[in-house]
Amino acid sequence: MHSLIIHHHLYQPPREDPWLEEVPNEPSAAPDHDWNARINRECYARLAAAEAHLRDQRAASRDPDARAGIARIVNLYAWCSFDVGATLCEWLDAEAPATMRAMQEGDAASVRRWGHGNAIAAPYHHVILPLASPRERTAEIRWGIRDFQRRFRRQPEGMWLPECAADDDTLDAVAKEGIAYTILAPYQVHGHDGSGMPVRWRGASGRTLTILPYDGSLAGDVAFGGLLRDAPALARRLSPDREASDARAPHCTTLATDGETFGHHHAGGESALTDALSMVVQQARSRVTNSAALVAMFPPTTNVRLVSPSAWSCAHGVERWRSNCGCRLDGSKPPAQQWRGPLRAAIERLARYTHEVFEHEGRTLFRDDPWEVRDRYGEVVAQDGEELAAFVQRELHPEATAAQQQRGRELLELARATMRTFTSCAWFFDEVDRIEVRQVLRYAARSIELSGYASRLIPEFIQWLAPATSGAPHAGTASELFVREALPHRDATVCAAAAAMACAAQHIPIARIATFDVTITPATEPMHATWHARLVHRRTGVIRTFDGQVHGMGPSLSVDVAETDATHRTIHQVHVHEFPESVARVLLRPLALADASLLSDVPLRR
Repeated sequence: MHSLIIHHHLYQPPREDPWLEEVPNEPSAAPDHDWNARINRECYARLAAAEAHLRDQRAASRDPDARAGIARIVNLYAWCSFDVGATLCEWLDAEAPATMRAMQEGDAASVRRWGHGNAIAAPYHHVILPLASPRERTAEIRWGIRDFQRRFRRQPEGMWLPECAADDDTLDAVAKEGIAYTILAPYQVHGHDGSGMPVRWRGASGRTLTILPYDGSLAGDVAFGGLLRDAPALARRLSPDREASDARAPHCTTLATDGETFGHHHAGGESALTDALSMVVQQARSRVTNSAALVAMFPPTTNVRLVSPSAWSCAHGVERWRSNCGCRLDGSKPPAQQWRGPLRAAIERLARYTHEVFEHEGRTLFRDDPWEVRDRYGEVVAQDGEELAAFVQRELHPEATAAQQQRGRELLELARATMRTFTSCAWFFDEVDRIEVRQVLRYAARSIELSGYASRLIPEFIQWLAPATSGAPHAGTASELFVREALPHRDATVCAAAAAMACAAQHIPIARIATFDVTITPATEPMHATWHARLVHRRTGVIRTFDGQVHGMGPSLSVDVAETDATHRTIHQVHVHEFPESVARVLLRPLALADASLLSDVPLRR
């Protein structure tokens, strides 16, 4: 009568450049290109093929880590409940499709094994739902459900809430969309008996949602203690001995923690988990299952109240994402996160403006209510090119012109960029000048650009951000960070056009650069003639054409490029280090052994 559930919450902060839709190089992630790649290698891919090794008993006395060979290989996605953030899935689709496929195969295997899938849905972006407006909360939930349906080919039964952040309105919104259950920390629920079995929450509307409380002590010991260094000890915690008096009462141990715990935060953690699960199964004291199967087998009979609002990573409700509540990573330093409130206020103020633009223009372009169209955009938002164009064409008035079709795509991208500005990671950490804040401010810059009112909004937004300042020395303000790191200092389309011309000059065929489809008109004298480039943005459909001349090679490579139809024709000199990174690598790699690789007069920005 004891059930065991392991739940992995898989998520990474979005890292894509909002104009190129590619993750730039992150040197701190070395030897990998970026942190997504590193964590996939250390964790997500390992969870798909976790190796358990036999111990070499003969050598164990000399070497405690001695191994005699691989005993088993297990796809833990087939044995563990999990959610995976949709924005992370976007990256996996492009950069690690084998990992994404392993997740889908693991879910399908669990359906065959238990009748219910291991995968559960999550809101599309990692936002704090209790702090979102009702309309934005609903959109995030619907986008998450639609993305889940497309990836896992079934209806989600459960939904993970980012940071387990919940209030009564959030649970009601989740239940309204047909979700049956969620997983929360035990201290977020009043009235459960500590058995770990499903309990029932009922909202003012009459809608109900099943809550599965996880084991908070176990989660802490796995994430921050030494349990992942001792598989037998972990197995004992996962399948505890019970007193004879309550041995027949249904009881469940749910371990819910960040999936990155296994392999990334704790090297070899995925192998320790595999060993522990094997011990549990062989001892037959517990039934390994998933959350959906447990809820189906044991419908809740106990009614509970939610601690509203609450979250698993803030002792003050959800204040960590809007105020200086004292929650921080470095507890040895004084709380100095007074920037959190002004940052959220500035983002919310910008969102109100971009929402007005979206609604006002959308009512003249879309056949249905623009907010309903925005919610349906979740069906295709992870795709681009023809899929997006076909979706927008269906949603526009039949007589829409080509310019109106383009503006319709821009408006939906405006809505997407605005939703991304509320990514919770920007408020989670200690300082205002971290990469997560910079990323959110980049989304803000992109939404300002797509609104069509950049000349007015940029100075106003800088002013709104000014109060968001940290007490830490040299941290600066969010407004300084926005100007220095978020606003584009070079038009991404110009850089992509220059890169395309440089490739053509070196006879490198190229049809796509980052998020642009590229067409190059051949020239008879490649290194001296003028090249013509046509670029189509795969998400917005914006078409721009350029002329340019290519000069030099290797580190000295540059392109003089100008927009063909510009009212005021300006020639931009674009150096190779300003090209989209993937193209710059292609152009520079052939000269890695040449003297020219160290000889360059390229001006470096300081």
